[in-house]
Amino acid sequence: MLEDVTVQIIGAGLAGCEAALQCAKHGVSARLHEMRPDVQTEAHRTGDVAELVCSNSLKSTEPGNAHGLLKAELGIYGCVLLECTERTRIPGGKALVVDRQRFSAEVQSALDDAGIEVVREEIKEIPDKLAIVASGPLTSPELADSLTGLLGVKRLFFYDAIAPIVAADSIDMNVAFAASRYGVGQDYLNCPLTREQYDRLVNELLEAELHPMKDFEERCLFEPCLPVEELARRGKETLAFGPMKPVGLVDPKTGKRPFAVVQLRKENAEGTMFNLVGFQTRLKRSEQKRLFRMIPGLDKAEFLRFGSMHRNTYLHGPEVLLPTLQTKVRPDLFVAGQLTGVEGYVESIAAGLVAGINAARFCKSEDLVQFPEQTMLGGLLKYITTPNQEFQPMNANFGLVPVLKQKARGKEKRRLLAERALEAAGQDRSHLNGDEI
Repeated sequence: MLEDVTVQIIGAGLAGCEAALQCAKHGVSARLHEMRPDVQTEAHRTGDVAELVCSNSLKSTEPGNAHGLLKAELGIYGCVLLECTERTRIPGGKALVVDRQRFSAEVQSALDDAGIEVVREEIKEIPDKLAIVASGPLTSPELADSLTGLLGVKRLFFYDAIAPIVAADSIDMNVAFAASRYGVGQDYLNCPLTREQYDRLVNELLEAELHPMKDFEERCLFEPCLPVEELARRGKETLAFGPMKPVGLVDPKTGKRPFAVVQLRKENAEGTMFNLVGFQTRLKRSEQKRLFRMIPGLDKAEFLRFGSMHRNTYLHGPEVLLPTLQTKVRPDLFVAGQLTGVEGYVESIAAGLVAGINAARFCKSEDLVQFPEQTMLGGLLKYITTPNQEFQPMNANFGLVPVLKQKARGKEKRRLLAERALEAAGQDRSHLNGDEI
């Protein structure tokens, strides 16, 4: 074992915190370095650890869903941040939705209990000793240059968008109604639109004033998180079949399904803030006020946070990373989180777990672990480390895992894939320490 070694972890976001906590669980000292709040990014609002920048939803919890399966696997592998989400969860239907501030506080408490120090300083150069770079998609230019210079590659990027948040008491509840799709609870507020109201909103979105982007920047928009106005440009009906689909919802005031709906999701346990689901945007603030107040029930909406876009940095993982999340140029340097080319909160946590476990094992001179390709976690790792000239950031999805031997379709196929993955994860768990963790 490397004596008296502390793993230096750059970035106290989701991946960095999970990596640090995994080091501690495996008996290795870790120290987190975080530049916020002294040096802020264009998307963060606080200096809190594990701040959720975009949505407060960590997506589905159902194993038959790719994101739900990844969560189930992380539970088997002892993910600490997943435990924190359960203690700060708020109603969100089948999705795992948390109170942002309470979640960050819970993660901070876990770090404190594990004796992990958070050093508030900006790191501009890659350390020359055992380290994990988990600085995230908003890595500072100096650190990004240091990392790519060491790796001998160019950094890549895409543009991501976030949705506005409105005050709950500014929503007209004479218009909006509480319901989840197909009668599964009442966790969302729904603003119903007629065909005429929908057409008017789409027409206005097509003409609205946007924050300018260069041509090459527009080609770097991330498909799973496109701005609402970009979706509107893809066809008049796109929103009605996308984030505004009314399927499974009935307006109790009319007894009918609306033509379209705008769903609002709780941002905190108290229910004082609501997020406009699927309405990430690069509209100018004045235009957001004008257009989104056209939505029935939001005519007097008070905006607590406006939607915006920000640039996300990532590496071409297949060029520079091993499945253990070690860099190819230095076995004592690991990368975690969205820098690796995974996209999404839970995917970032997963990368942090892998880097943390393997950095701890490296420190103890133990064999590093790779995860079964039948699992969603193993599939993600294989994707971001397998040669691919068309490499782009990736969310969890069933296309990442090997096909089934037997024929199956739809829900049955996903059920069988999930069962196979969880069985593989359960069998693999003992590999981490030679016994259960």
